[in-house]
This record gives sequence, C-alpha cells and structure tokens, in this order.
Amino acid sequence: MSDDGFNARIDALLADMTLTEKLGQLNMVSSDLTVTGPGKRGLPLADISAGRVGSVLNWWGAEETRAVQRRAVEDTRLGIPLFFGFDIVHGQRTIFPIPLAEACAFDPVLWEQTARVAAAEGAEDGLHITFAPMLDVARDPRWGRIAETPGEDPFVGAQFARAKVRGFQNGSPCAIAATAKHFVAYGLVNAGREYAQVDVSDRALHEVYLPPFHAAVSEGIAAIMPAFSDIAGLPMHANRKLLTEVVRDRWGFKGIYISDYAGIADLVSHGVAADLAEAAALAMLAGIDIDMMGFAYLKGLPAALERGLVNMTQIDVSVRRVLAFKFGLGLFDDPYRACNVGRPNTQRKRDRRFLALESARRSTVLLKNDNHVLPMTDSTGSLAIIGPLADAHHDMLGPWSALGEADETISIVDRLRLHWPHGRIMHVAGARLDSGDDGSIRAASVVAHACDISVLCLGESRHMSGEAGSRADPSLPAAQIRLARAVIDAGRPVVLVLCCGRPLVLPDWLVDGVDAVVVAWFGGSETGHAIADILTGSFNPSARLAVTWPAQVGQIPIWYGMRPTGRPADPNELYSSKYLDSPVEPRFVFGEGMSFTSFTIGEPVLDRPELRVGECLGVSVDVANTGSMRGRSTIFLFLHDAVASISRPMLELKAFRQIELGPESARKCASS
Repeated sequence: MSDDGFNARIDALLADMTLTEKLGQLNMVSSDLTVTGPGKRGLPLADISAGRVGSVLNWWGAEETRAVQRRAVEDTRLGIPLFFGFDIVHGQRTIFPIPLAEACAFDPVLWEQTARVAAAEGAEDGLHITFAPMLDVARDPRWGRIAETPGEDPFVGAQFARAKVRGFQNGSPCAIAATAKHFVAYGLVNAGREYAQVDVSDRALHEVYLPPFHAAVSEGIAAIMPAFSDIAGLPMHANRKLLTEVVRDRWGFKGIYISDYAGIADLVSHGVAADLAEAAALAMLAGIDIDMMGFAYLKGLPAALERGLVNMTQIDVSVRRVLAFKFGLGLFDDPYRACNVGRPNTQRKRDRRFLALESARRSTVLLKNDNHVLPMTDSTGSLAIIGPLADAHHDMLGPWSALGEADETISIVDRLRLHWPHGRIMHVAGARLDSGDDGSIRAASVVAHACDISVLCLGESRHMSGEAGSRADPSLPAAQIRLARAVIDAGRPVVLVLCCGRPLVLPDWLVDGVDAVVVAWFGGSETGHAIADILTGSFNPSARLAVTWPAQVGQIPIWYGMRPTGRPADPNELYSSKYLDSPVEPRFVFGEGMSFTSFTIGEPVLDRPELRVGECLGVSVDVANTGSMRGRSTIFLFLHDAVASISRPMLELKAFRQIELGPESARKCASS
C-alpha cells in the first residue's frame, strides 16, 4: 500500500471514531497469566468488544490470541485489530542467558541471533511486540534490574542495542517489534532502590545514558518505554523535553511511546499531578501514545479535555501513531498473521537449544584458575558437587523467564554426572539459597573431605534479581557463606561456580580460598550443560566481564571509566581519593576474563600519525595464541584524551573485536 493509501485509511478511521474508541486505541491492558505490576486482573473481554482496548500484554499462544483478536475484529464497530505484547527479555520458550551475562560474550552476531530466535518464538505464540531490549547503562549491583542490562559501558550498550533491534525486527514473517526501555538513566536510581529518584548531570546523560537509546532509534526501533524514575524532579512519563524534543524532533524517532506498567497513573504519586486527568494530560503532552495498565487515558483524558488541559488534535496525533503502528505490523491486512506462523519442527527446536548452549558457554566468565585446577580432565577421581544451586532448574533460567521449561533444563550436577562416567560423584546441597542448618553444612563438609575436588555452586535465586529485586547488600546469603567456609576448610581444591543476576560482593577469604572462580550468571535453558562443558574442558571459556565487581559494598557505584581526580588514590598520602577501611580497587574489573589457553597482544599500530576532525583512525595489533588449546579472545580498544578542555575518563571503550586462533598461531586484529 502506498503512503497516500495508508494515510487515507487512517484519516477515514479517525474521522469515524468516537472519543471512547480513540482512547481505547491508547489503552493497553494485561491478562492475569503473568503479572508484571501490582495487582492481578483478568482480561476484560467486554471492554475489548466495546472498543475500549487497543492492545494486550501478558497474553500468549496462537489459539489464545486468535480468540481475543476475533473479538476485536468481529465484535467491535470499526473492527480495529489488537496487538499483543510480552516481556521477552532473554527468550520466550528457549531461555538464553540474561542480558548482563550475554553482554560478556562481546559478540553482536550472537546477540542478534538470540534475539532472532526469541522473536520467532514470540511470533509463534501470537505476539507482535516485545518489551525489550533493556538498554539502561547500569553501574550499581544493588539494583536488581542490572540483570536485564548490557552492563556498565555506553559503547557496549549501543552495540547491544543495534544487534537486538536487528534480531527482533528482522523483516521475516517471524519478526516482532522491539521496545527500547527504560528511557532514560533508570540504572541510576538512588541507592540502587527500584523505582527511586535519579540525579544525573547533563553531561553524563548525553555521554553515558542516552547513546544506547540513540543507537536503537538509528536502527529503526519500533517503540520506546519511559522509565518509572524522574530526572531532576521531572518524571520520565511527563518529560516532554527528552521524549519529544530530543528523541522525536532531534533524533527522528517515528515509532510509538508505550508507558511502563501504570507509569502514567503513578504521576499522581510522584506529586506532579493532582489526579488522573492531570496525569493523563502531562503524559499526552510529553508524547506518550499508549497507557499500559494505568487507565489514566481512558478515565482521565475526558476530564482533561473538558478542563482544556489537552485538545482533540493532540489525542488524534497519538491515535494516528498507534494506527500507523498496526498498519506497519500488517494487522489490517491480516489480523491473525501472528497466529498463523505455526509451531517449530523438531530440528528447529534442536537448533534453538544448541544456540542457547552456545550463548551460555560464551557468556560464562572464568575469573580465577590457580594451579590449572580447570579443566578437570581426569574423570576417574572423586568429585563433590555442593551447594543450593548444584541441582537447581528454575533458578538457572533467571528472572523474566515465565515460559521457560524448567523440566527441560538440566542441572549442573546432572550434567557433570554425564561428563564423569568413571569416577565417583557425591552431591549435597549443604544449605538453602537463603537459609541453612548446621546439619546440612556438616554433611557438605564430610563430602568435601572425602572427595578429590569440590565444585561449590553458590549464588542467588532467580527471584533475588530483576524488577523489585534491589538488595542493599548484594553479597552471598549468610547460610551460603557458612557453607563456603566449611568446604574450603576441608583443604581440598575448590571450584566456585556463581549463578547470579548481578555482581556479588565476595569476602577476601572466599576468593583467596578457592582455586577457581567461574561466573555462570543465570545462563538460561542450557546453563548446566554449559558449566559442565567448561569445567571439564569440552569448551574453552572466552567471556569477559561487562560490568565491574566491587570488593566492598561501600565502593558502589563503581565502574572502570571514571574521570581522573586532582588527588588520585595513594596509600601513602592521607589527603588522596581513597578509603580508610577499604581498597579503592574493585574485586574484578570490566573486561576481565580468562581462557584455558594464553594470548599475547602486540603493540598497537596506527594507520596515520595524526587525526583531524571528521577523520577515522585505524588501529591494528598482532594477536598470538601461545598456548596449546584453540581459543577465542576479545580485543578491546580504549582511548584516553590526556589533555582536554574537559576532564575525560581515564579509559573510554571505542571498539572491540573477537579473534579465534588455534594453538601456536597468530593473526592481525584491526579496528577503525
């Protein structure tokens, strides 16, 4: 259809719509299959038939969405189809590693592939849009939603944004629309507390927090979701300057704004609106098109019209954008198109599980490997597998994995049994995730003494991360600390495997007392398989941390790209930027990660002696695998402007490249 025909149909619909029908198009409701906000409500079928609903979230399944769509198309006066959305944060049915983990692979091709599979599975479930990718730059591990982010670096965030938008919106019949969230600087919530206020400088906003969203817009993102938080006292759901003047007018964003869950109604609680009418008017004037589960537009805009807070032209602008979005999805040509995608065949399911395995392997970070305790290649000895996450299934999937099949997720202990056919394996939980008793810890100690090596599986439950998962002290629970002490005190080699959704604050004695540290994060459907492959050497780890791990809670927030101070930390100088009771250095730094082989990187070579404005600089290095095992390495290009008109960060990431080399081989790695 030509643009003229497209617009003519929208004009005709707008001319024929009542106010209630217009507001219905701006009203998104949720089913009670999955609740992502406070309260629990069923799907209001009567409202759908009356034209008071334009879109639905948390409702899935080809037949289920077809039945509800039929109500909208056949029972309403105008027959305008619905669109269906869901939070496919790291997989729909096949669950991939959480975004914070996947970012550690530093591979945009992998990021795009997993999004493409997630989109296909969403489309197979009758969905048209996902509320992902989450693009908040996050530097505070107290914040539970750090699990959903690509980490602390804006350059990585921008590359992640582009890859995920390409993957979700790939143009195939199995594509779905993507939503960039949470706009903007939500990762800066005060003290890491969910839904709290944000205080950010204008420079940090534009240099750190906006770039991933700008990248998403440049890649053609279909929708953007504002954050629950405020900036300088102005809640994002009422921030016209950023939503309209920057994103729409300056960046050229053509898509739709969808509020977060009840985010418009929350403007009353923020204290900037006296009632729903004022809240609805503020959001409408800021440019938000769809009200998700706040009912502020449906209930508040009629009163706002009467008071003169908004006018019909402004409402029509949002209705037009929503209708254009539905036309762009092809819903007016075939309202049931997503219901007709079909289910995957057996081979496709296998391919998806293999991609989940590959992404879990590529996301698992080896941070310590003293005495080459890993890989464990001798499968004839005795192995103790200890910890509350050794035999976990649901928790391996992480937050935002409602449709993941836990019974199809193999645990760490089950997979290690397959890798250890000739040896003796002893397994004991030792403690619960958040509590324990001396009896079970004593049993773990006995097992640790009896075996040649212990694999200690500690971390978080999946409910300890994600939305509303803020933790004032992101350490291991006390029971797990006691368990770790008992296992280390057995005096045998210990491999610590951490399954978590955030950087954890680990005591010195724990990191020093174990022989190896493996961060598996929440690796999704194939976590157990991936961990076993790495521990036994079937896969050579290559991931690097996409986020800094603090040594103490008091260091938070902490990240690698801080600006220099006039009085840098000096242990011999009292009046320097340091702590009296803690080092300033983190536990593990951004980019840290090990392999079972070794790499050397030569001196960088520039393709020109000087750089002028508007020019590009090429940098190359020689990379050699000096070990005996094939492996993959990530090469980072950092810059620092030593003398500038404004103080610049000590390091700024400008490029990264992956290089895979066989043993005793070398290759040039170039970037520009």
